[in-house]
Amino acid sequence: MSSRFVHLTLHSEYSLADSTIRIPELVKRCVALGQPSVAVTDRNNLFSLVKFFRAAEGAGIKPIAGADISLAEGDEAPATLTLLCRDHAGYLALSRLLTRAWMEGQRHDGVVVRPDWLREEHDGLFALAGRQSPAGQLVAAGRHEQAEAWLRDWGGVFGDGLHLALARCGFADEAVFNDFALQASSLCGLPVVAGNEVRFIDRDGFEAHEARVCIASGRVLDDPRRPRDYTAEQYLKSGQEMAELFADVPDAVDNAVALAQRCNLELRLGTYYLPAFPVPDDHTLDSWIRSEARDGLARRLEHAPLAAGHDRASYEARLETELDVIIRMGFPGYFLIVSDFIRWAKEHGIPVGPGRGSGAGSLVAWALEITDLDPLPYDLLFERFLNPERVSMPDFDIDFCMDRRDEVIDYVARKYGRDRVSQIITYGTMAAKAVVRDAGRALGFPFGLVDGIAKLVPMTLGVSLSDALGRTEKAQKDDAWRSDELIARYNDEDEVRELIDLALQLEDLTRNAGKHAGGVVIAPSPLSDFCPLFAEHDGEGAGRNPVTQFDKDDVEAIGLVKFDFLGLRTLTIIDWAVKAINARQDAGGSAGDGAPAAPLDIATLPLDDARTYELFARGDTVAVFQFESRGMRELLKRAKPDRFEDLIALVSLYRPGPMDLIPDFIERKHGRAEVEYPHPLLEPVLAPTYGVVVYQEQVMQTAQILAGYSLGGADLLRRAMGKKKVEEMARERAKFEAGALETHGIEPKVSGPIFDLLEKFAGYGFNKSHAAAYALVSYQTAWLKAHHPAEFMAAVLSSDMDSTDKVVGFLAEARALGLEVLPPDVNHSSYMFEAIDPRTLRYGLGAVKGVGQGACEAIAEERARGGAYVDLLDFCRRNESARLNRRTLEALVNAGALDALGCNRASLMLQLPEVLKATEQLAREREAGQASLFGGFAEPAAAAAQISLPEVPEWPLAQKLAGERDTLGHYLSGHPLDPYRNELKALVGTDLGQLDALWESGNSARKGGNGNGEGGRGGWRQEVTAIVAGQVTGIRKRGESQAFVVLEDGRGRIECAFFSEAWMEHAALLTSGRVVIVEGGLREDEFSGGFSLRARRAWDFHDVCNQSARRLSLRLDLAVPRTLERVEDLLAGNRPGPTPLRLDLLLPAGAAGTLELNGSHSVRVDPDLVDRLRSAEGVRTVHVAMGSRPWATG
Repeated sequence: MSSRFVHLTLHSEYSLADSTIRIPELVKRCVALGQPSVAVTDRNNLFSLVKFFRAAEGAGIKPIAGADISLAEGDEAPATLTLLCRDHAGYLALSRLLTRAWMEGQRHDGVVVRPDWLREEHDGLFALAGRQSPAGQLVAAGRHEQAEAWLRDWGGVFGDGLHLALARCGFADEAVFNDFALQASSLCGLPVVAGNEVRFIDRDGFEAHEARVCIASGRVLDDPRRPRDYTAEQYLKSGQEMAELFADVPDAVDNAVALAQRCNLELRLGTYYLPAFPVPDDHTLDSWIRSEARDGLARRLEHAPLAAGHDRASYEARLETELDVIIRMGFPGYFLIVSDFIRWAKEHGIPVGPGRGSGAGSLVAWALEITDLDPLPYDLLFERFLNPERVSMPDFDIDFCMDRRDEVIDYVARKYGRDRVSQIITYGTMAAKAVVRDAGRALGFPFGLVDGIAKLVPMTLGVSLSDALGRTEKAQKDDAWRSDELIARYNDEDEVRELIDLALQLEDLTRNAGKHAGGVVIAPSPLSDFCPLFAEHDGEGAGRNPVTQFDKDDVEAIGLVKFDFLGLRTLTIIDWAVKAINARQDAGGSAGDGAPAAPLDIATLPLDDARTYELFARGDTVAVFQFESRGMRELLKRAKPDRFEDLIALVSLYRPGPMDLIPDFIERKHGRAEVEYPHPLLEPVLAPTYGVVVYQEQVMQTAQILAGYSLGGADLLRRAMGKKKVEEMARERAKFEAGALETHGIEPKVSGPIFDLLEKFAGYGFNKSHAAAYALVSYQTAWLKAHHPAEFMAAVLSSDMDSTDKVVGFLAEARALGLEVLPPDVNHSSYMFEAIDPRTLRYGLGAVKGVGQGACEAIAEERARGGAYVDLLDFCRRNESARLNRRTLEALVNAGALDALGCNRASLMLQLPEVLKATEQLAREREAGQASLFGGFAEPAAAAAQISLPEVPEWPLAQKLAGERDTLGHYLSGHPLDPYRNELKALVGTDLGQLDALWESGNSARKGGNGNGEGGRGGWRQEVTAIVAGQVTGIRKRGESQAFVVLEDGRGRIECAFFSEAWMEHAALLTSGRVVIVEGGLREDEFSGGFSLRARRAWDFHDVCNQSARRLSLRLDLAVPRTLERVEDLLAGNRPGPTPLRLDLLLPAGAAGTLELNGSHSVRVDPDLVDRLRSAEGVRTVHVAMGSRPWATG
């Protein structure tokens, strides 16, 4: 008996709900079982098709494409029919059916294919009807004759393509159907095919599979009511097992193999299908791109200066060379398409980035306005983008304003046809933390246990459970990837081990489909000719927001051309700032810096502005694109860039790997080290970076100059070096050395070390074209900050209004720039932050939590229409249509935005219920056309006369501040630490706004090196012992032995990390709202761009104040009646105590005296006492002299 078998009914993980089969594991298992072929038939999709074909063909397995489709008329329960592709016609038919299902067959329970669609579109398809098919449903209902009629009907549709699928997995309904199928096979002349409805790789995988099903359905494994739709037999059985299982029906096994042999779809991978770009009748694509590029270059050179060492002829020669390559490779349409939608965007006022990636190295791209940076002044190479010696699609990544990117995508869809344009799918997977939570829910474990275990998984990006358990090499070397507490609990606790073992089996399985942020494909014909589409349900039976069923790599593999429409928030910021600057200048305002009030064009800025480079050299680059991090700002202070080439280099160097070169780069730039070149011939290439190899382009140029490589060949060398394949490198070394000897007579003993140098740097050398394009955006933002700080900071604040932490940081930066920030005010504020003059910002209402954009815009529009609001009733009445609910109004009161409408916030909050009631009554009467209860015909004036707006004393400062923090995310009227600042300053010496100075002073004492504060490698990233103080505003725990505590003091903020013993010792002290003093190691936080502290010890500020106070001095004005009595009453509550008193008395007659009190008159000093004394009438000054500090005494 033959043991050959082919599984034709199998779901992979891409079915998203009922399979744990990963494609690589499937292929590996088929190879091990000696199975020559296998089909993947995921439910209603072909998500895995390209990955499956590549993996299977790479392993010598024949892949079969197919899908289990849901078939239904109207609202009837769907049946399942397995469709397999015989050939390319079958693939097209299946692609169109699936696309139609997702676009037209949406239902609440999924998508369906209508039978009529299948009758229209079935060429090249085989069908397998099993127990869940329409025939199977009829058999289960006892309607055998109708089942037979269905088979005869569809046998007429599919001809010899219809088969009956048998399964023996232990399903309750399979025996009845199998008996029917064997009988119908003879009656209807239909072959039977054995199958196993495979859902997992081996028998042991059943439990994990059931957990996956529970996760998808929201069920618990132990739930007795959950459906049991699967059995432990649905694993990838061997041919021998299947032969034994169907020993009584051997034809069913043979038929599976025979059917597999008839399936011969070949995916056409590697052939590109460009959409047709319309050109004038008297042109071809080739002639039109030449015409457009030549005209575009002429326009560019009317305004742009020629690069040093170049003339117009050299520009034209470079252009023609590039055009020749583009045309020879067949890509003129690609360039013209990109140029067209970028020009459309610019014509419609949509900001577009100057370039991104290696495309900035193309002069044709600059001429066609695809990029805005002339590549010649910066030696940017076309071959780095489009290599004539390596055929691959060009790939322009285009940055658009985040808010208007979709308009450009919509334009492309209108131009080329909506059925030919689509965004690209992405797949979400079960990542480490999430899969622990999912597995815990499926197991029914308590939330607290599961949440605690999930939090033990390190926060490191890309971490896996194997990393967290210390099972990988990197986790064993670096504890950032490992969780020792998780390892201990896994070893000690059975429940934890059960949870993690299940999660390990499910980790990284595909769990859902989404949409790529910016990937768009444009096809020359309907997309379903290439791949099926996937869509969301629009709620009315149709699909919306369609995406390709293949991800970005797979759509390119099948030949579709991908365009990246990326959203860059910085472009939006620049656009808002420029519009604000030009609007103020149009209104007659000055340009803010004495410049003429001509419209600002950000694209024409000179790149040699001194004030901009001074800003860079100061490291004053908070909110400056790419230069905002703490480490980058420190680097700028050391490097002091003074030309655009320096910015390009710093963008490229500030990354792991090249960072080692930074000290050498800086020393050479400032003349403190000699500029040396690996060979004199390389000086023109390496001079811009002072002899340091920084860019991939420099690697390519070195190979070209020294060893006679073409730039295309040099790009291939660069790629080979990046892969680090030993045999390939040996061949390239020989070629390089031979080329150097032949071209310049350079001996291998000289060229060999240069090759080694290139090989080292090729691995992490940066793409100069990308760095140059992004450095230009950085320069533009820095220029705006240097010349128009108010407009720039208003735009920056507006762009991140939904992020309270960022707003707080940017407000601090605005104040550091000397800008005044006016509070939110409904009589002046708009939705966004605004610059009302060159030195003043007005808070945006949109930054108030709980107040939506629509409400903010309605408030501003009504103010513009009807004038300033008079009081709370006037405000609510006039904004009735905005539907401002009580919660929104309370938020506006707490934020201080309604301060102008009442005497204080306490009064406004008290008035609110009555005003809302009156407003609602007025609205009802106006709608009913009734006379007002207030007298008159629903007149506001009458209502105002009848309603009393009571006034009460203002809230205590603490209550006002709490309201501001709740609605604005920070304090506006002051800070809870304000009463204690003098004492905190006396104890600690600095506030959290002085961390820079604290870092510099602590760091300078330990730097070695050149005496210029440069130090050796890593010297500027060391840890400095520091004492900080602030109010605890946030605590984030990780397991039982770690916590991250956020301190704020109104001047700044810092996160303090408490580990192990430090956390165990001080956990009780670190509660929200408490003022604490912390000692630890201050270090740069690359993630936030600021600082963090590794805490060692902590103290309660009140306790320290009491222990360290050496003397309490009061200056009292006895001319104020009862001053001594009031002070004595306050002091009495803090006696006895250890701190003596000194009273400086100002007598009514003008005389003065001093009284020293100790012993029983001494007091316990705490910050609250000091605050009360300062508030007391007749007390002129309060001073606490501090003695020893606990951190100073060990």
